Amino acid sequence: MKPKIIGVLNVTPDSYYQRVEGIQPAVDYALKLVKDGADLIDIGGESTRPGAPEVDESTEYQRVIPVIQALKDQCTIPISLDTRHVKIAEAGLKAGAHLLNDITGFEDSAMQRLAAQAQVPIIVMHMQGKPHTMQIDPSYPEGVINHLQEWFSKRIEMLLKAGIQSQNIIIDPGIGFGKTVAHNLEIIHNLARLKALGFPVLVGLSRKSFLSKILSKTAPDLLSATLAMNTCALLNGADLIRVHDVAEHRDIVDTLECYKKLQ
Repeated sequence: MKPKIIGVLNVTPDSYYQRVEGIQPAVDYALKLVKDGADLIDIGGESTRPGAPEVDESTEYQRVIPVIQALKDQCTIPISLDTRHVKIAEAGLKAGAHLLNDITGFEDSAMQRLAAQAQVPIIVMHMQGKPHTMQIDPSYPEGVINHLQEWFSKRIEMLLKAGIQSQNIIIDPGIGFGKTVAHNLEIIHNLARLKALGFPVLVGLSRKSFLSKILSKTAPDLLSATLAMNTCALLNGADLIRVHDVAEHRDIVDTLECYKKLQ
């Protein structure tokens, strides 16, 4: 399967990079992502960067639902809703979203029931701790890959028992969500061990702080680092990449697909 590019649309005032506010600016930006070559759009109304405060559901609703409603008839690719709140997820599906992306890995049984009833693709992400605490000395005594394999095995079993079909599950190891620089690099290097679980693997590393720590640069200056690391992820088997810079990654995906034909 040719890897898919998920374009990020953050309709928040406090995301760490490339935020968009207002319905029409968000729609215009989403359509630009489509033009640039995105296969999906992921809309989020709550920043989950390290240390981010939780956003109340009313605020999140006002940020994301009108955008989905305005976009659904203009967008030619699927819309993913990035939320950890079941009420927002339910409203988003009614408004026209096609996928659910939950940073808690669908730990809420109500979110599991909604996903089972809707039978839409879901992105199941791993996170150690919560956004406001996750980067306080993250640790995996058994090794981060061993931990992720066991965690995903148990979580997938739970989701299947809840009625979610296996073909609707996408796993995301949660780069930067309760991981050190070394953890993140180890995950990218060992994606094959996660793919062995039998589900598509999503990698979301675009302009994240672990790249800042490697290069001592801020998010606006991390395009080349993001491109390099996503190239590694794709060569190691990533099925989906979640990115801010769609056009540049479109070129990488298309070039790598040509290269793979020679192997």
